Amino acid sequence: MMPFDFRRPASLAEALMAGEGAAEPRYLAGGQSLVAALKLRLAQPDRLIDITRLPELRQIRREPGRLVIGAAVTHAEMAGLSDCAALADLSGSIGDLQVRNMGTLGGALAHADPASDHAAAVLGLGAEIHTDRRVITADDFFLGMFETALEPGELVIEIAYPLPLQAAYAKVRNPASGYPVVGVFVARTRECIRVAVTGAGDCAFRLSAFEAALARDFSAAALAGLVVSPDALNRDLHASAEYRAHLVGVLAARAVEAAR
Repeated sequence: MMPFDFRRPASLAEALMAGEGAAEPRYLAGGQSLVAALKLRLAQPDRLIDITRLPELRQIRREPGRLVIGAAVTHAEMAGLSDCAALADLSGSIGDLQVRNMGTLGGALAHADPASDHAAAVLGLGAEIHTDRRVITADDFFLGMFETALEPGELVIEIAYPLPLQAAYAKVRNPASGYPVVGVFVARTRECIRVAVTGAGDCAFRLSAFEAALARDFSAAALAGLVVSPDALNRDLHASAEYRAHLVGVLAARAVEAAR
């Protein structure tokens, strides 16, 4: 781990100013991914800004038709939500007890792991990511492996989730890491059907053919015969691209049945 300047601001305003004068500042939320990257010297910030305890980032608000969750809310806290069972179930399935108690929603999204559970929920529900500068739609947020639309120094403040009429998440979990080999989030909202996949590609993505089929008939039977191409999917020691393509179809059907 390389040496760095450590700051623990007392407010959001202080946190946004804390990066001034640093060449490469980084925000620390739950630290479940960043601390490991620091130890391996994969990340080498010259200033680390701890935002874990900021009250402005730890709020959960219920608004008409949507749920707004602060970036520093933990996975464990989200697992206790009663507003959206699919989002609560997904959060409760992440990692192990320590990861759920320490890891945060905003940290997971900013890190943008290609096997992020929360990425599937954000994209599947069509959420909005609110930062200190703007609002980014879920469809525009994930750009690639560990790459998002966030600009240098931009901080995720909260995420606004539309409340679905029906939704569910299904995944095959890697028994060693806890990350999904493949995960599929299916949601039927007032506007449309959304199907989001994580773990299979460089980042979370939607399946338009599955969405169109489910818009005509929201049942697992509607997905019969649909095939996912393995060409652009991940292949590693855990699963081949062909197996991941097969899992996408199986898990999408399971999620639809669970949502129903």
